[in-house]
Amino acid sequence: MSEKKENVLAGFKAFLMRGNVVDLAVAVVIGAAFTNIVNSVVKGIISPVVGAVGTKSLDGYKSCLKAPCTIGPDGQPTGVEILWGSVLNATLTFVITAAVVYFLMVLPMAKYLARQEARRKAREGVQEIVEITELEVLKEIRDTLVAQRAGGGVGSQAGSRDGL
Repeated sequence: MSEKKENVLAGFKAFLMRGNVVDLAVAVVIGAAFTNIVNSVVKGIISPVVGAVGTKSLDGYKSCLKAPCTIGPDGQPTGVEILWGSVLNATLTFVITAAVVYFLMVLPMAKYLARQEARRKAREGVQEIVEITELEVLKEIRDTLVAQRAGGGVGSQAGSRDGL
């Protein structure tokens, strides 16, 4: 039974030590901190702009499905309210969050990684060109040596040319 417990603990340790678990933990912490920034942008900039057109808070927008939508004498609301302003506020926050993440994090990182990949391919391309050039030179040397052996040598031809 202790072997099974040790295997389970070893498996759990291996799971925790995998890189993607650590990356996920870091992403959650950074995401939580980033949420505060986005919420501040929405509350400090977006909501006042929307408030200039309508109410200061989108949460104030609602419709009454079943009248009358009031607070009863016992403090409980009467009627059925649809709080579409809250849904609009949450949707707007999501869209702003997605836009900020895309334009400030994803897009610059994608451009950076594309430049790095282009540089890597350029370095590999130069190496391939050098390798191909060296290969071609070696083939030419081989062909020259074969021609020398078959035709009596280039040296004798060169000597006869020099004598001319």
